[in-house]
Amino acid sequence: MKISFKRGFAKVIGSIFYKRSYLKGRHFSSNNSFGWNWILKNCFMQNIIGVNRGIPFPVDFRMKIANWKNIVFDLDDMNIFHKIGNYYQAVDAKIYVGKGTQIANGVAIITSNHDLEDITVHSEGKDVVIGKECWIASNAVILPGVHLGDHTIVGAGAVVTKSFPDGWCVLAGVPAKCIKTIEH
Repeated sequence: MKISFKRGFAKVIGSIFYKRSYLKGRHFSSNNSFGWNWILKNCFMQNIIGVNRGIPFPVDFRMKIANWKNIVFDLDDMNIFHKIGNYYQAVDAKIYVGKGTQIANGVAIITSNHDLEDITVHSEGKDVVIGKECWIASNAVILPGVHLGDHTIVGAGAVVTKSFPDGWCVLAGVPAKCIKTIEH
C-alpha cells in the first residue's frame, strides 16, 4: 500500500513538473523503480529552488547540466543524471551517450574550452560521442571532440583528450591512453 501511494504521489508531481515523454523507460516501469524516487527526491530543488531548472526530466540537484537540449541519450539510461558532482557542458555542441553506458560520480563531459588567448571566451564547441555500454569511472574528464567507441572503460581520474573510436579498451591516466584492450 505504501509503495503504490508513493508512486501515485510521484506520478502526480512528475506530471506537473516534468514532460511525460521523459517519464518512461526502465527507471519508471514498476512501483519500485528509481525514477519515482528521483522525482520525490529532486523535484523541490530542481523546480522550486531552481538547481537545473527548466530541464524536463528529473535531475539530481548535486550535478550541473549546461544546455540539456544538446545531450542525446536513451530513456533507459536516465540514471546518468543522478550522480553526485557530475558536470555536463553541452553549450556549443552535442554530447551523445550510447545506450547502456554507465557514468559514475564526479565525471565532467565538456564540449568547449576557454580560448587560450582570451579566457573570457569559449572556443568553438566540438561534439563528444560516447559509444554503447561504456563505463566512465569516478572523476574522469572527457574533453571536446572526443569519440569513444563501444565498450570503452575510462578509469577513475582519467582525462580523455583524444578519441578512441574503435572502443573495446581500457583508458587511464592524464592524458588518458589505452592500457588494455578488451576481447569482443
